[in-house]
Parts: sequence; C-alpha cells; structure tokens
Amino acid sequence: MTQRARDFGLICGIMEPGPLNAITDVPGVKLGHHTLRDGDILTGYTALLPHDGNLFRRKMRAAVDIINGFGKSAGLMQIAELGQIETPLLLTNTLAVGTGFDALVTRALAANPDIGRGTGTVNPAVLECNDGYLSDIRARALTQDHAFAALDAAATGPVAEGAVGAGAGMSAFGFKGGIGTASRRFALDGSDFRLGVLALANFGNAGDLVLPDGRRPVPPETRPQAERGSVILVIATDAPLESRQLHRVARRGGAGLARLGAFWGNGSGDIALAFTTAGSVDHDEPKDIVSLRALNENRIDTLFRAATEATQEAVLNAMIAAPATTGRDGHHRPSLGDWLRANAG
Repeated sequence: MTQRARDFGLICGIMEPGPLNAITDVPGVKLGHHTLRDGDILTGYTALLPHDGNLFRRKMRAAVDIINGFGKSAGLMQIAELGQIETPLLLTNTLAVGTGFDALVTRALAANPDIGRGTGTVNPAVLECNDGYLSDIRARALTQDHAFAALDAAATGPVAEGAVGAGAGMSAFGFKGGIGTASRRFALDGSDFRLGVLALANFGNAGDLVLPDGRRPVPPETRPQAERGSVILVIATDAPLESRQLHRVARRGGAGLARLGAFWGNGSGDIALAFTTAGSVDHDEPKDIVSLRALNENRIDTLFRAATEATQEAVLNAMIAAPATTGRDGHHRPSLGDWLRANAG
C-alpha cells in the first residue's frame, strides 16, 4: 500500500482531512490517469472532472491565480475573465498541451453539435509542467488517445498518487515529484463541506524542502541550480463561492507552497486553479438575472486555511508516493519516501 505524509507523522496544519484525504472527497469530482512508460518516455495525462454531465452546457464557477507565470497552460485567460470552466481539466507535460487541447475540443464538439455554429467555440483547460529532466519531452509521445484514456479512467474514490499520469516524469526539491492530493472538511451553517487539492509537483530547489516537523531533507549529490520547475494546483470545493472568492482561495495555494520552502523562482510556472461544485452556470440560461449563493466573506478564512494546509500535504503525498526513478540519459531522482524510511525514529 502506498504510504503518505501522515504515515510518517507529518501533519500539515490543524484541520481535519476528509475521509479519503483527497480531492475526490468533494462530491461529484472524478480523477483519472493515463501513464506512458516506454524507455526514455515517462509522461502522461491526468484528467479531473468536476461533474459527470456536459461541462459546456453546465459550467462550473472557477478562478485562476498565476503565482509565477513562467508557463504554457491553455485556457487560463478566459477562465480569469469569465470565472467559469467548461471542459474537464487535463494536466500533462509542456509540449503535450496542444494535443490535450485537441482532445478536449474533440470531445466537446461530439457532445455539442452547436459549438462553432449556433453558439460560441469552447475553451479547453490544459495545465502543464516540464518533465524533460526525466522524460524525453522532445519525443512528443502523447496522443489524443492517451488523453481520452485519462478522461475515460476518471472515477470517484481513492486517488493514485506519485509517478502516475502527468506526474510520471516530474521532480520536486531534488527528489522524484508527481501527483498528490489532500483534503480538509469544515462546517458552515451547521452543514459539512469539503475542500480538496490536487498537486502536480515539479518545483523547488534541492535542499529547500522543509517538512512539517522542521527537518530539511537533502537528496544525495545535490548541486546548486536555478529554480526552473513548475507546480499546478487544482483546488475544488463544494462550498458556494463566486469567482472573485475562488480567486482569493486559489491564491492561498501559494501559502501552502511557501510552507514547503518554495519561493516561486523566476523560471517556475506556479499556477493555482480553483472551482466550486455548488451550483453551475447554464450555457442556455434564458433569464436576464439569475440568483447566486455565495459564502459570507467574513467566513472565508476557513477556506484559506483549508487550501493552505491541503496544498502543503498534497505536495508531500506526491513526493512520498513517487519511487526513486532513473529516466532519460540516466538522470536520477531519489524518493522522499525512501529518505523518510531511512531516517525514521
């Protein structure tokens, strides 16, 4: 069974996690991976679906925060402007963004014959990190079928973490990086709500990582280098927020990264996208004025803390679950999980 941060006594913050301690604790959210391992190819797609229906017709309120903008993701400009997502989210490597874009367009056109005819076009959301240290990114090995496989694999329940999907070839703080997740639960007006984070961890200088207990793991044979990594955070909640509030919550993902020792270097693409499953935006809404439920702004600190703590833990879970990996041209990344087992007690 894959170990996680809490198995080593690493507790991030004070809030209670959800039952799975995963983004899929948020009702309706599904996650799927497709991993490609073939010689020097260590890459893949990770797909996140906010609900089972047609996202183009039933959009989710969303927001994006560009912590540091050295990145090549697609679809973020319209999300920032309109405060909505209208396709599933795909995570992948930098040079596979276009293929993921095409895959999402293909699915949206098939489900919505009026796109580009009787209504507007579609805004696919694809987010990326550069896995080129461990994987031959120039091979451009990922295809639309690989993206479709990740979308079709999306499910509720426990989440595979570590070197899976988009995380197959990622690195973090000189260790093997990858996909990780965590969640927090909280009460509002006497009802239970969830906030979950999915992290694609590919950032941080070796030696900068700070664990919740204060230890600073340093991988062997560490050499100083510029920060050129990236991290993608997807934050989901079932609490009712409007897009401006979601932007404020997304920004707190950066606080979770800072707790780990990150400083968002010049060459790092650090992006946080947040959405809520509480209600939707009807593409075919006939009314001129619609009602909107939203959180009392004076209660938003609860979600700020939840996003911070779950981000910190999601990254640690990604690194702990990922095994030591040797990839392209013999490049190697050790496992934080192995380091913790060797330094237990």
